[in-house]
Amino acid sequence: MKSGNWIASVVVGASLVAGAFAASAQEQLIPSMVYRTGPYAPSGTPTADGFHDYITLLNNRDGGLNGVKLKVEECETAYNTERGVECYERLKAMGGTIFSPYSTGITYALIDRAPTDKSVIFSMAYGRASAMVGSIFPWVFNAPVTYWSGASAAIQFFAKEVGGKDKLKGKKIAHVFIDIPYGKEPNPVLQNYADELGFKLELVPVPAPGLEQKSIWLQIRQMRPDFVYLTGWGAMNAVSLKEAAAVNFPREKILGGWYTSQDSDVVGAGPAGKGFRGLTFHSVDRDLEVVKQIKAHVIDKGQASQNGKHLGEVGYMRGVLNAVFTTEALRAAQEKFGNKVMDGEQSRWGFENLNLTEDRLVKLGLKGFIQPIKLSCDNHQGDGKILIIQWEGDKWKTVSDWIAPENQKLMPLYLAGAEQYQREKNIPARSCAKS
Repeated sequence: MKSGNWIASVVVGASLVAGAFAASAQEQLIPSMVYRTGPYAPSGTPTADGFHDYITLLNNRDGGLNGVKLKVEECETAYNTERGVECYERLKAMGGTIFSPYSTGITYALIDRAPTDKSVIFSMAYGRASAMVGSIFPWVFNAPVTYWSGASAAIQFFAKEVGGKDKLKGKKIAHVFIDIPYGKEPNPVLQNYADELGFKLELVPVPAPGLEQKSIWLQIRQMRPDFVYLTGWGAMNAVSLKEAAAVNFPREKILGGWYTSQDSDVVGAGPAGKGFRGLTFHSVDRDLEVVKQIKAHVIDKGQASQNGKHLGEVGYMRGVLNAVFTTEALRAAQEKFGNKVMDGEQSRWGFENLNLTEDRLVKLGLKGFIQPIKLSCDNHQGDGKILIIQWEGDKWKTVSDWIAPENQKLMPLYLAGAEQYQREKNIPARSCAKS
C-alpha cells in the first residue's frame, strides 16, 4: 500500500471510530503512543505494558474513574517522529485529550499543535525542559523532573564523588549521548555547570541508533575523562556498557540518565552491566501495593499486556507512573467538572491542579515510589526529586537519598528557553495570577 493511501485510510478509519466513540458518552479514551518495534523496543515495550495494565487495574477494580470507564487505544510509533504525528492525529480524531509521546522528537513536533487542538502533551521527564513554564507552554507538562534536572543531579553526584563542587575544577566530564533531540537536551545545563565550576565538558555524540560504538569508546579511553554521563536509548545502552568494558573504562566512572538505566539496558549488557549506576525519578521497589493489586486484578485474570512479563521492572513501573499522572489529572478535573468524560480544556485544568500528596500516594499503593508533587498554572514540572540506583547483576539497588535538582539555578535557564520560544513563535504569555 502506498503511504498516501495508508494515511488516507487511517484518517477515514479514525473518523469512523470517532463516530462510534461519540456514542459512548461514559468512556474516556486514553491514548497510548507506543514503540514495541525497532531498536528502541527494549525500552518502549515494558513502559507500554505498565501503562496498559494500570488502566486495566482501574477498570477491573474500581469500574474506571468515578463510573467513567477508561479505554486504552494503542498506536505504534516505532519511535519515529513522522509516525508519531500520524498516531497523534488518529488518536485525537478518536477523542483523545491527553497524549504521552514517549519521544522528545515527537514531543517537539506536537508542541505547536497543542494550543490549537486543545490537547494536553504529557512528556513525563522528557521532551523540552523549558516547557515547564506553564505561562508560555500552557498545554505541555513534563512532571516530575526534566533532563535539565537530571543533569543537575548528575553534577551533584560527581561533586560528591570527588569531595565537593570546588573539587570539580580542572576535572573532565564527557557526555556520551545519542545524537537525536533527546540526547542533546542536557547539554546546555552541563555546559552552564562547566562554566561555573571550571571543569572541561566533552560532548561525544553517538549516531543513532547507536549499535556501533567501538570508535566512540576508544575516543573516551584516549580522552581519559574523570566521569562519563551517558544519555543513551534502547539497544544503544547495552552496547555502550559492553564497549566501555572492552576498553577497560571503569564502570564506576559512568552514570546513566533515567532512560539509560532500565532493566533491558543492563540485562542486555550481561556482565558489563553489573555495578552500573544511573538516575531515576522513582524508586525501584518491587514490593509496592500497586504491584500486588495489578497482579491480583489484571495478571491473574489473564488481562495483562504480554501476561505481565515485565511486572516490576523499571520501564514497566514508569508506564504505571505515567498512567497514574494521567488518571489522577482526570480525577482532579472530575472534582471540578463532574464525573463525566473530560475534554481537552478540562484535562488541562486537571493537570494544573494535580496534587499527589503523601496520603494520596499511599492510597494509590505508591508509598515511597515518588516524592509528593504538586503542579500549577505556571509550573508544569513540579518539584520532583531523583535517586541514584545501581545494578547488582539481578536487581537494582538504591544507593543514594533523594536528590533535589538545583531549581534555583535552573529556573533562569527554563525562563530564558521559554522566552526564546515565545519570541520565535510570536505568541503571548498567559497570566497565571489567581483572580
